[in-house]
Amino acid sequence: MFIYIARLLVVIAGPVIGYMQISQDARGILIGTAVAVCVIAAEIVIQKVHLDDMIAGIIGIILGLVTASLINYVVPALIDSPAVTEAFDNYRLLLSIVLAYIGMLIALAKKNELDLLDREIRLTGKKLSKGMKLVDASAIIDARILDVIETGFVEGVLVIPSFIMNEVQAFSDSPDEEKRKKGRRALDIVNKMMETEKATVKIYDKDYQEIEEADVKLIKICREVRASLITCDFNLTKAATAQGVEVLNVNYLANSLKPKLLPGEAVELFIIQKGKDERQGVGFLDDGTMVVVDGGKKHIGKKVEVTVTSVLQKPSGKMIFARVD
Repeated sequence: MFIYIARLLVVIAGPVIGYMQISQDARGILIGTAVAVCVIAAEIVIQKVHLDDMIAGIIGIILGLVTASLINYVVPALIDSPAVTEAFDNYRLLLSIVLAYIGMLIALAKKNELDLLDREIRLTGKKLSKGMKLVDASAIIDARILDVIETGFVEGVLVIPSFIMNEVQAFSDSPDEEKRKKGRRALDIVNKMMETEKATVKIYDKDYQEIEEADVKLIKICREVRASLITCDFNLTKAATAQGVEVLNVNYLANSLKPKLLPGEAVELFIIQKGKDERQGVGFLDDGTMVVVDGGKKHIGKKVEVTVTSVLQKPSGKMIFARVD
């Protein structure tokens, strides 16, 4: 209500002040009215502009004007030429306007990236982190990323782009019950990541409206801010690596931490089902690694000792082949 009263006062005061201070005729009233309208229009525009955009724009304009002043002072001083001095005198205002505008554009375009810069300093005087890592939706939904963070193996700033949060939110609102459960668990994981003291987690608001694929957006951001990528997606890993982005695949980490079984080693295994071939049986180690057992079909439902014959390592996981002793 107050804002409407203020606008009404401006509309009334503009013509009155124009009539009394500028010219006591129609010209003064028109000028005062025009000024009042401009003030109200500026107030409406300012209300719609975010404070951080306004501050960034002002800082950019100031830096542009400072740069223009330095150029207007330094260049004529270094180049002792009347023509150069005259040119800078003639175009001084134009140069200031252009550089102020460029400074504002740069500040507005890059302001979101300032949030990604880790400037928090410990009491020891050392930087809190060494680098930034973007987190993919697959890594959040997988949920193991939280365990990796809690162990202290991940350092630096973990960045979750806003469009990834939207993707996770869409999962939690899915009509499919399984997807909905995964989405809600992923939101819980994000909240726990934000609360943990083991890492700094930030939400990045920058988006690329012209790009539809989230994977392409992730790779573009990683290349722009020189960040690594944390994911569980095999195809995204290949695409990002091909474009020079460092990828930390949680599945690769899990596979590398599994116990190493060598050919010739014996291990006790519970055979739970038959394999593809007639004589094969299938069992699983405690870490979930599948073991295909030659001659294991007749031992389904039993725990037997098997001998490892070969180990097949794939990007998607490890498969072990064995035989019944």
